[in-house]
Amino acid sequence: MTGLGIAIGIATVVLLTAIGGGVQRFVLNQFTQFGSHLIAVTPGRTQTFGVSGGLIGTVRPLTVADAAAIGRLPQVLGVVPMVMGNVEVKGAGRSRRTTLFGVGPDLPRVWRLPPTAGRFLPPGNRPFTTLGATVRHELFDSGSVLGRRLTIAGERYRIIGMMTPKGRMLGFDLDDAVYVPVERALGLFNREGVMEIDILYAPDADSAKVAEKIRALLQRRHGREDFTLITQDQMLETLGSVLEVLTLAVGALGSISLIVGGIGILTIQTVAVSERRGEIGLLRALGARRRQVIFLFLGEALLLALLGGIAGLVLGGGGAWLIALLIPELPARMQWDYALLAEAVAVAVGLAGGAIPAWRAARLDPIVALRAE
Repeated sequence: MTGLGIAIGIATVVLLTAIGGGVQRFVLNQFTQFGSHLIAVTPGRTQTFGVSGGLIGTVRPLTVADAAAIGRLPQVLGVVPMVMGNVEVKGAGRSRRTTLFGVGPDLPRVWRLPPTAGRFLPPGNRPFTTLGATVRHELFDSGSVLGRRLTIAGERYRIIGMMTPKGRMLGFDLDDAVYVPVERALGLFNREGVMEIDILYAPDADSAKVAEKIRALLQRRHGREDFTLITQDQMLETLGSVLEVLTLAVGALGSISLIVGGIGILTIQTVAVSERRGEIGLLRALGARRRQVIFLFLGEALLLALLGGIAGLVLGGGGAWLIALLIPELPARMQWDYALLAEAVAVAVGLAGGAIPAWRAARLDPIVALRAE
């Protein structure tokens, strides 16, 4: 039972840290599925990475002209001014409420979201739209929809493209959406400025230097720094530290079972000393030294902890493999640093649990021990 307790403790640590690492990789993949080398600019001055300042407005909003100016900077490969909201769309006699993204023509390159049929929105303010896969499926029958008409918030648009299925991104279903020119979306939602500007910069460029150029440009245009600029490196660094703390916390929770296992080893070894007093007395009478008796009981405790730890590694690794097999979206893998640390703790727990009983066994008087037998 003591070995089982150690095994459960090790398996818990391995499994929880594997799940925590899988969650970390899943969330990081969510953040990077739009690609890397991105910088986001939101209106409003803030020191946190919380809700976008575009949701509460600012004195000087970010405009499409700001995005165009940023797009002319060196090492900037693409710019997407974005505004979004919920609208009613109608097509083929059906209606549906969905998300509308008002964006620029660089979206396929910046967001890594190319059209699977037709083309994406061209520059300008013409009444064109590109549909996400879910909207196309819900509103229209099978067959091509290119060139057909779609009513968005009472205005008629011509469908010129179909987007590649992308799935959800931080709670937003990019497939259940329609995409229109950002200028038309601003008029539709009666807004003066965009909610965000996403910038794609050259892979060989330094993100901090590019961000500084963007900051200087917007300060000249706005007269002051009334915006928030966040690089993808900053977001990933902050997110990575939070998730690492989470993984460490779940690993610490699993270590509680190791402490319970250590108490079990202490109890079992203490009972063993009481039940084997005669054997200990005989060993001492035959010339065994106290150090040898100590090593005997410490070896038993250490062996118990090692066997339980190995069994826990097998159970935890198998559980992580099974989770990754059943839930491919959650890439759970054994994290060897935590696993080896847990095994080291198990060894330390075994030694600590066996130390006191071993010391007591070595202190027994051989004559008294034999008489007790």
